[in-house]
Amino acid sequence: MHRVIILFIKLADKNLREFIKYIKQILFLNNMKLPKKDMWFILAAYNEEKSVAKTIKDLQSKGYFNLVVIDDGSQDKTFEKAKKAGAIALQHRVNLGQGAALRTGTDYALKHGAKYIIHFDSDGQHRTKDISAMIMPVLKKEVDITLGSRYINKTMKTKMPFRRTLYVKGGLIFTKIMTGLKLTDTHNGFRAMNRKTAKKLEITQDDMEHASEILELIARKKIKYKEVPVIIEYNDEIMQNSMNSFGMAIKIILRTIYYKLFK
Repeated sequence: MHRVIILFIKLADKNLREFIKYIKQILFLNNMKLPKKDMWFILAAYNEEKSVAKTIKDLQSKGYFNLVVIDDGSQDKTFEKAKKAGAIALQHRVNLGQGAALRTGTDYALKHGAKYIIHFDSDGQHRTKDISAMIMPVLKKEVDITLGSRYINKTMKTKMPFRRTLYVKGGLIFTKIMTGLKLTDTHNGFRAMNRKTAKKLEITQDDMEHASEILELIARKKIKYKEVPVIIEYNDEIMQNSMNSFGMAIKIILRTIYYKLFK
């Protein structure tokens, strides 16, 4: 019993130190001036008229104005809402998939001189307060790309549907087998990278399997990466959609295997 108590104290102390380190990092980063004019945000959007304007306004309130929203063939007023909110609004006439939307947005940003690219969700899942921590390792040239993780810091807990958690855990095993990358999270979509890396990550997978493709390219091209703790905020709609994601998970696995074998 004594050993159990000691072990518990050690674990608690470790988590507390990690949390304090994270808070100090955030305070340090918040006092630094980020090159916001060189940072371009790519927001893929499909039927996001309810949330896209708020997401844009939240980013603008923090001083981020290079916002590229790609309306991926939406059937609502996503394009109009994004444009009215002040973003650079691009449009696919038909729904091609999130991978295609990110490719369109990234190509546009690179053509217009972007030095840093951030993949950011249009539905409000990603927090603006995590942007500094995401971009800083890239700015300091410690890595070429950062990947947001919901699990790397146990003091920062993301509330997720149980079924989605199972898919993520399965995805980690699959990613390890297919790429060899050691990760704690996959497929949450929050990424920050430099211009050189954005050019290297030539996305060919149009739909959700693009996330696995990006990890495969990181491994294949030996791109230096780092996971950064983030919190993903799920709303009721996203929670509901997670109940129907099994078919998508199987589709991603099959297409990723095909990409690995034949590309």
